[in-house]
Amino acid sequence: MNELRKSERRKIIIDTDPGQDDAAAIMMAFGSPDELDILGLTVVAGNVPLAMTERNARLLAELCGRPDIAIYAGADAPLKRPLVTAEHVHGKTGLDGPDWPEPQMQLAPGHAVDFIVETLKREAPGTVTLCTLGPLTNIALAFQKAPEIVPLIREIVMMGGGFFEGGNITPTAEFNVFVDPEAADIVFRAGAPIVMMPLDVTHKVLTHKARVEKLRALGTKPAQAMVAMLQFFERFDAEKYGSDGAPLHDPTVIAYLLRPDLFKGRRCNVEVEVTSPLTVGMTVVDWWQVTDRKHNALVMRDIDDDGFFALLTERIGRLQ
Repeated sequence: MNELRKSERRKIIIDTDPGQDDAAAIMMAFGSPDELDILGLTVVAGNVPLAMTERNARLLAELCGRPDIAIYAGADAPLKRPLVTAEHVHGKTGLDGPDWPEPQMQLAPGHAVDFIVETLKREAPGTVTLCTLGPLTNIALAFQKAPEIVPLIREIVMMGGGFFEGGNITPTAEFNVFVDPEAADIVFRAGAPIVMMPLDVTHKVLTHKARVEKLRALGTKPAQAMVAMLQFFERFDAEKYGSDGAPLHDPTVIAYLLRPDLFKGRRCNVEVEVTSPLTVGMTVVDWWQVTDRKHNALVMRDIDDDGFFALLTERIGRLQ
């Protein structure tokens, strides 16, 4: 797999619940205008409630000098369950760390689900990639509302799930899938091409102090904000895992679009557990091909972590 060709500017929608690691992914995307055409950001409740995630998305767009970007508020709760949030990880605002001003830009009119449906119908078939960084509620709602959009999707590149690494919110479930397992189940069963970035990959990209210092050395306002976010964010995982730094989950999605050669994985069947009280939200990955269930995702397992952080630093360094 080769680096994304300069002549190919991939059209993407980023579906997000910012979150410091979402912030890193969004900033990485904003720092890659030659390769990525961001059609809009859609926001979902997840790491924090919707009122905070939509605020955070606007803050990040302003920080990166992109108040022109369309940001749409979406689902404020999972399909069938009460919302579970992660303030214990991300802080009360979801972007704790920097001293943020209040955002000045406004949300785009309309609902995120309608924007997803209308955009996929408007753009040429097979040209729009959905980059999902949070619970899959908005995507599942779009599929339920307009199932005809599924074959129009180029690809869904998602951060979510885990297998060999287990879970990070329960022993078996990763947070994004656990928050809305019914939505994840709908998406995995829909038939769209999926690239899955599970904890098995993201736990290999740790915010070591030396890596954070390289970001700090950039000296720009966006980089300084990122450093402040990471210093807050990593305190939880460093204590939890006893590691130097924290896993930086969501930017793996954007890195894959830019440098798929950094990743290794295989096509598998992935099923989502939606009923068991013990394992609800588990992504059951048939890594060893022991069933005859149809492959429905390219599941990543390995990453060049140094190459990933070099790319992240370089792209954030482009923001002023």
